Amino acid sequence: MWFLVITLIVHRPDPVTGAMPSARDRLREVVDSAVLAEELGFDGFGVGERHERPFISSSISSSPPVVLSHVAARTSRIRLFTAVTTLSLLDPVRAYEDYATLDNLSDGRLELIIGKGNGTAQRELFNVTPEDQWERNAESYELFRQIWRQDTITAQPRFRPALHEAEIWPRPFQQPIRVWHGSATSRESVDLAARYGDPLFSVNVTNPIEPYAELVHYYRQRWTDYGHDPALAAVGAGTAGFHVARRSQDATAAYPPVFAGQLAFQRSMGLEPVFPTLEDFIERSSALIGSPEQIVDKVHRYHEQFGHSVLHLHAEAGGLPAGEHRASLELFQAAVAPALRRDLPDPPWPWAPVRPQAASAPEAAPASASAD
Repeated sequence: MWFLVITLIVHRPDPVTGAMPSARDRLREVVDSAVLAEELGFDGFGVGERHERPFISSSISSSPPVVLSHVAARTSRIRLFTAVTTLSLLDPVRAYEDYATLDNLSDGRLELIIGKGNGTAQRELFNVTPEDQWERNAESYELFRQIWRQDTITAQPRFRPALHEAEIWPRPFQQPIRVWHGSATSRESVDLAARYGDPLFSVNVTNPIEPYAELVHYYRQRWTDYGHDPALAAVGAGTAGFHVARRSQDATAAYPPVFAGQLAFQRSMGLEPVFPTLEDFIERSSALIGSPEQIVDKVHRYHEQFGHSVLHLHAEAGGLPAGEHRASLELFQAAVAPALRRDLPDPPWPWAPVRPQAASAPEAAPASASAD
């Protein structure tokens, strides 16, 4: 099993101190988190993409290629993820140019997690409607992957101008790049991943395990329907929260400020919390809060449903003192990750730049296959 740390670069006051960092300081915190993740031995670092203010807070994660380029300059080994790239909102030609540039600058350390994205403000900002968002997502991805693989492109897309023998530069380092499909609640993204033989990343943060497990099972079913080798299917999964301490009592005692901040954020959005108490959150959500032994056991229980080979944690403290969060990440790498790496499988391909001789996943679905 491989481990990522991911941030949406949420920009809001500290839930304990109330201090509001500047955008500059917040972005520098993110880069420092990536450097720390590499130092501690994590396998990947991810940056989300958002283009709206969710009520009491905002995300300044509107430009993942820029942030990850700076991370690439400060690191040398860790793989760089988007979490997610909202292709339904973007011109796939411009998105390709940004990410192919980053792929070269990082020596092929880039991996994309794509997703439709959500939120009324984001859709309005980019003139996307609820009715066409899924079609835009599929079309943008299909064009993006063609550009990545072909030196010249001729296409008649619906949502952007036609391309006729277009040459789009720079050519990428990886051929092809690995693209994960972020999955939250809908079958459309799951089917798109299965159709093209791409890995799936389950969000796995808002609800109990059942709806996410259902989508993962559907992914594996559709993967087989499209004629792909079941042994090549790969799944990643998120976590709703994270804090590990030597004693479970210490981990639980440290987490109330973080959980209180999450509850306040949900209620400010008019949402009824799915997990109303910390005890319920620890028991029924995907949060990994407790002793190393408890966390290993919980990941195993989720693996029984997902069969996942990649797991993400939160890059930042979210209300915990920075030193305490670092100690938690260090303990994860010392006492949790070795057990999970030993017991659970890695993805069915090397954790390295994708080059032609290493590409093993199917390039596209069989011509006879059709989507639901």
